[in-house]
Amino acid sequence: METTRLIAIRHGETAWNVDTRIQGQLDIGLNERGQWQARQTARALAEEPIAAIYSSDLSRAFDTARAIGAVVGLEPEPHLGLRERAFGMFEGRTWAEIEAQWPEDTRRWRDREPGWAPTHGETLEQVRDRVALATEALAVRHRGEQIVLVAHGGVMDALYRLATQQPMQAPRSWSLGNAAINRLLWSPQGLTLVGWGDTRHLEDAALDESST
Repeated sequence: METTRLIAIRHGETAWNVDTRIQGQLDIGLNERGQWQARQTARALAEEPIAAIYSSDLSRAFDTARAIGAVVGLEPEPHLGLRERAFGMFEGRTWAEIEAQWPEDTRRWRDREPGWAPTHGETLEQVRDRVALATEALAVRHRGEQIVLVAHGGVMDALYRLATQQPMQAPRSWSLGNAAINRLLWSPQGLTLVGWGDTRHLEDAALDESST
């Protein structure tokens, strides 16, 4: 078979998600609720046929992947291509702090300029291309199988746009909830959306943040 089924999952909640503080590629761990979300996600996937689990190496994603792996009997494999967008000078700061200190950069960020990056950070185009290459490489490795990708809000956003052919600068109208289950299909022609934003395995709505 030419196709690969993908289950893409954003990491569980962190304290910085709650504080609206930009994590980027800083290594921030799950909070207590995030650990619970990871366990709930693992239970929801317990009966799925999963060939492999790949994850960002950042602990909030990798610990979410480990929880899934413990239930399905697989050890997650880290992949740098699944890391969150590098936010450079924005990392460690809240949205309000960023807006106060760098109003022009904030405008360009909010406008989703594809070629703009915060100092020492990545552009949206760079993130999209990185995610596309990583996803294709992993999917090709598992043709005819189903794999799990555990990553971040920025990665989930890139996957959705790739699957629906949404331009990078289009306003987001889809959810990126913590520990939501998203399903895609990869073929040599590209990605197709199967299902998005499933949080039925969680007691209430997961925090929805686009760039953490």
